[in-house]
Amino acid sequence: MILSDTRILEEIEKGTILIEPYRPDCLGTNSYDVHLGKWLATYDNRVLDAKKHNTITHFEIPEEGFVLQPNTLYLGVTEEYTETHAHVPFLEGKSSTGRLGIDIHATAGKGDVGFCNTWTLEISSAQPVRIYRGMPIGQLIYFVCEGDIKTMYNTKKNAKYNTRTIKPVESMMWKNNF
Repeated sequence: MILSDTRILEEIEKGTILIEPYRPDCLGTNSYDVHLGKWLATYDNRVLDAKKHNTITHFEIPEEGFVLQPNTLYLGVTEEYTETHAHVPFLEGKSSTGRLGIDIHATAGKGDVGFCNTWTLEISSAQPVRIYRGMPIGQLIYFVCEGDIKTMYNTKKNAKYNTRTIKPVESMMWKNNF
């Protein structure tokens, strides 16, 4: 079951959902719009290795915007810091974003109960397109979670994305044992 706008507001009041900054005009019928933060990053190497730490370089999106190029993975970040303590958050692109040929995540649209952070976006584009900091980039949808939670994400000792940040975070796949 997806939370409606009134249920999202109720959960914010209860403290099980936190959105900072919260803007009432961003609340949709059953979602909340999030915006592109001022930081992007690209990997330092074109060939990535899943077993190694692939470093990134951060840069600010200029006021005049930044042109995304096809065949390049950009890591972005939401302006909004969120906490979700009783629901499963999903981040999806907005239809207006998709109609510009922009994908905001390759596979990581689902958060875990207990996720407390900004959202790193895995941005790619079908053709060159200029983007701007603060533009609507996606929407959060909240699903009810059935059953008790044994370990919340923010309390997992091996959680790789728990450190609060305002910048995109590179893949931590290299921390897995395989």
